[in-house]
Amino acid sequence: MCVLFCLLISNLITASIWNIVLISVDRYIAICYPLDYSRKMSLTRVRYCVCLCWFCASSCSFFYANNELIQPGRYKSCTGECKFIISYILGTFDLIINFILPVTTIIVLYMRVFVVAVSQARAMRSHITVATFRSVTSGTKKSELKAARTLGVLVVVYLMCYCPYYCYSLVGISLSSSPYSFSLFILGYVNSCLNPLIYALFYPWFRKAVKVIVTLQILQPGSREAKLL
Repeated sequence: MCVLFCLLISNLITASIWNIVLISVDRYIAICYPLDYSRKMSLTRVRYCVCLCWFCASSCSFFYANNELIQPGRYKSCTGECKFIISYILGTFDLIINFILPVTTIIVLYMRVFVVAVSQARAMRSHITVATFRSVTSGTKKSELKAARTLGVLVVVYLMCYCPYYCYSLVGISLSSSPYSFSLFILGYVNSCLNPLIYALFYPWFRKAVKVIVTLQILQPGSREAKLL
C-alpha cells in the first residue's frame, strides 16, 4: 500500500502540473494563431496529447517510487509507517520536471499571449481592423482572453502552492526530517484540488458538466447531447 500510495501521488501531481502546460499551449495557439486553431488542435491530436501526458506522468511515478519498489519498507522506523525519502538525485529530477520546465514553458507562452492580446487591443482601438471583421471576432477574442486570464490565475495558484516547497528544498534542508515537511507536501496537494474549483468559478459550462457527472446523468442515453453552453 505504501508503494501504491507513492505511485498514485506522484502520478496525479505530475499529470496535474503538465495538464496546466497543455492548457497554456492550447490558449497560446487559440490567441496567437486563431485561423489555424481548428486544424492544429483537432480532437484526435488533443486526445493523443492528454494520453501522452498521463503516460509520461505514470512513467515518472515509477522513478519516484524506485527505492520502495526495490526494497519495500527500507526507510520504515516502525510498523505501519510509510516514509517517502527524497534523495538528492530524485529532488533534482523533481525540481526540473515538475517546476523548472513547466514554469518556464507556461511563462514563455503566457508572455507571448499577453503581447499578442495587447497588440490586438491596440489595433482595435486605432481602427486598423475592419469593422465587419471586428464585429465577427470580438466575441471570440473576448472568450479567448477570458480563458487566458483563467490560465493566469491557475499559474499564480500553482506558484503559490509549489514555490514554498521548492524554495525550502533548494536551501538544502532535508524535507524528510523537517517539521514543516508535512505542511509543504499538503500545500502541493492542495494545488491539484484548487484547479477544478478555479474552473468552476470562471466557467458556467464547467459547473454544468460536473453536475452531469456527479448526478450520474452521464450514464443515461443521449447524455453526450446535453447542452452545456
